Amino acid sequence: MDQILYWNAVALESDRMAHTEIKPVERGVRGPVGSSRALAITHLAMHDAYFSIIGAAHGTWLTNPPVAANGASFDAAIAVAAHTTLTALYPAQTARLDKALREAGLHGPGTGRGGAHGQAVGAAVLKVRRGDPGLDDHDYVPDVGAPNHRPDPVNSKQGHYAPHYGARARCFAVTSRYTLDPPPKGNDPRYLAALREVRGKGIAPEPVVGLPSGVAGRTADETLIGVYWAYDGAKQLGTPPRLYNRIVREIAGARGNDVEQNARLFALVNAALADAGILCWDDKYRHNLWRPILGIREYDPSMGPDASPGHGLDPDCDPFWQPYGAPRSNEIAFNFTPPFPAYPSGHATFGAAALQIVRRFYGVHADGPDNLTDGMGFVSEELNGSTSDNYGVVRSRHSRKFPGGLWQMMEENGRSRVFLGVHWSFDAFAADSTGGMDLSQNVGGVRLGRDVANDLWTNGLKQAAGAGPRLA
Repeated sequence: MDQILYWNAVALESDRMAHTEIKPVERGVRGPVGSSRALAITHLAMHDAYFSIIGAAHGTWLTNPPVAANGASFDAAIAVAAHTTLTALYPAQTARLDKALREAGLHGPGTGRGGAHGQAVGAAVLKVRRGDPGLDDHDYVPDVGAPNHRPDPVNSKQGHYAPHYGARARCFAVTSRYTLDPPPKGNDPRYLAALREVRGKGIAPEPVVGLPSGVAGRTADETLIGVYWAYDGAKQLGTPPRLYNRIVREIAGARGNDVEQNARLFALVNAALADAGILCWDDKYRHNLWRPILGIREYDPSMGPDASPGHGLDPDCDPFWQPYGAPRSNEIAFNFTPPFPAYPSGHATFGAAALQIVRRFYGVHADGPDNLTDGMGFVSEELNGSTSDNYGVVRSRHSRKFPGGLWQMMEENGRSRVFLGVHWSFDAFAADSTGGMDLSQNVGGVRLGRDVANDLWTNGLKQAAGAGPRLA
């Protein structure tokens, strides 16, 4: 048994359950940044439990890892490190996690010594991250003047998710606090182009017949793309970091990874996801840009809290516009706009960070298409033949291929949020003359996630290298 893959599956199930059976004690691991933090802690503990026994030129993440007893089993060390971190992070799931440990197939010489070492490593990793800020919005006072973020009017009591986390969290391993240029807004033609695009491509199905001339609607394939990549904390599905880990599992299996390769790869992927979450959320609340549901409804100066008297609406304003929305999969409820600012896109940042690390791991160093998905099909649990939409209708199963490899996934994942009407196109990336990604511009989540991944690949996984918080 590959203990890395086994416990990765256990961790992904923990994320799924934390978003399905809602327990107050697990609020700190919910949502995208909570998930990414938990997965990073778990995988860094497994990484260090393994490499502190077998040794490697790249060393461990911990600056001063516990020392293993002679003859310690690395399988037992990996398993108990994972169990130690997961039970601390997901205490409501302790019984299930205990069962997973019993069924991990641990036996033979050195099991006890390996388990003791794994427990010590897990405890050490948890101690390092013990001071991380919470995800609540206590003491957060938002600036609600246009074009700043406000809660979704369809879900007006949603609050603000993790407004303090990004600015106050220390990075796991990335050596610089990468930041993006401000997004276009106001009279910037890029902003108006993005508004017109999402007004048509992201509109709710019911009012699509009312789109003005020249505003293109969404195709069936674009709707499929939006839903395929969603994972907006839905019941039975969890969050985007869970989706990207599932993709990495497929790639690792197709490439025939051994335990050593998986220990390193999954630690890199999940550290990149965690640091992407920190830096993305820092930029989100620094720029504080509203989502399309408000930007389109209040594009005319006569609309919104600071409205000035007017007569006749700007044709690019629709006071009653609603998006398709982030899918409320597996429950009967309104779709929604996520409870945090738009720019940059979390999906775009997380996806680029995870998938770019995989590209670098397998020797792809240049921007552009790759062959890492050749001959493969990928099924999203949003479209697996059993997940239902917010009307209770089961969606058909869909298997998707990506001829452009993980690079194509990065672009499609970022663009998908426009098709749900919850993001502007520049939240994902600046566009070139053909509409493709232009990562030469310091704009959007794909650029941010790519920079995080390249930093980790260049500088390795080192606790001491992690950039400090921006705010105390």
